[in-house]
Amino acid sequence: MLEVLHGILAGIMVMVTIAWLVLLRGIIRTFRLTPHIRMYSQSSQVRPKVSVILPARNEEKYIGRCLDSLVKQDYDEYEVIAVNDSSDDSTESIISDYANKHTKIRLVNARPKPEGWMGKNWACMEGYDNATGQILLFTDSDTVFSPNMISVAIDHLNAESLDALTAIPLIRTNEFWTRITLPMISTFLHTRFSALNVNDPNKKTGYFFGSFFVMPKDVYESVGTHKGVRQEIIEDGSLGRKVKDMGYNLKMVLADDMFEAIWARDGSTLWHALKRLMIPLYLQCSKTAVGIFVAVLSLLFLPFPTLLYSVTLDSNILSEVLWWSSLAASFMILCGAIIESRVLKINLYNALACPLGGAVIVAGFFAGILSVGKQNSVSWRGREYTLRHTSQNPMDV
Repeated sequence: MLEVLHGILAGIMVMVTIAWLVLLRGIIRTFRLTPHIRMYSQSSQVRPKVSVILPARNEEKYIGRCLDSLVKQDYDEYEVIAVNDSSDDSTESIISDYANKHTKIRLVNARPKPEGWMGKNWACMEGYDNATGQILLFTDSDTVFSPNMISVAIDHLNAESLDALTAIPLIRTNEFWTRITLPMISTFLHTRFSALNVNDPNKKTGYFFGSFFVMPKDVYESVGTHKGVRQEIIEDGSLGRKVKDMGYNLKMVLADDMFEAIWARDGSTLWHALKRLMIPLYLQCSKTAVGIFVAVLSLLFLPFPTLLYSVTLDSNILSEVLWWSSLAASFMILCGAIIESRVLKINLYNALACPLGGAVIVAGFFAGILSVGKQNSVSWRGREYTLRHTSQNPMDV
């Protein structure tokens, strides 16, 4: 019986190794070929008014730095629509102080969220309803921009006659748990949702980074605005997919030297983020959710305990195969973590903690699946969302 189990484990390890070879090839290719937002040196003569839509809920720790960077933009015609989304901290007063000092900033207090809407989606819609620009730029309250970010983005949009542009930031992490999990999660983001796939008109992959995406107002309206994705948990990914599905010219670029954004704020935020990915997905299709969980378990964590287990076995051909295959799979995971950590500018020791990072991700996904049936809501940013009001395409997850 044990020999059968060892044979199965060895087969899984071989498949994991092969899968990681494919992933690593995709990661390296993506980093090498992803275009930069500053690939055009000449300024565009067309400078339409830009409305920066900035949703904010309980962002007192971050929004000041964001607004400081936005008021320093060298673009002439722009406005910042800062939407206070029913915050119960000092977010509203901070925005109000900035609005009183800077004419570019306008405070909008979002009306109560209607039934069936996710909070951020509603705040973005409120921002759109108050925008006066021909171009809409959506961003987050934890972003910080270089002074020429808007100018460079509009130049790029015009130079290639794009219908939508999204930019990849430098991602900042605040504490240990987010630093050791980010390289692991980023591996999949840079393969499935890589800029190469998004920018290829022959592929259906469409995706927006929520921290920065820009498009003309008429394009936004034609894809249904945020009303069309009002129930989506990952609304930026869903909106980007709609833009691509409708045949618009969408491009993803690298801008990690021009703006930064914060990933999960702390360990609690990280844990809730992992759980909220799995709960609605499991309710939509339990088989898909379980399949994704098994795949993540195999790709991010299983090789490490298997390697330790193989060391304890008596020496024979099967145990040798298990040891070598689990060693190869573990090495591939470590290589992926090291590559991602270098690109993300995270210290190398965080990559070396990839077994622990993978364990946290697997545990978060498993906790999400276990919680189905015990609760009927998802907690996010101080709100409880009834699960029947949430939706998500499995491939976005």
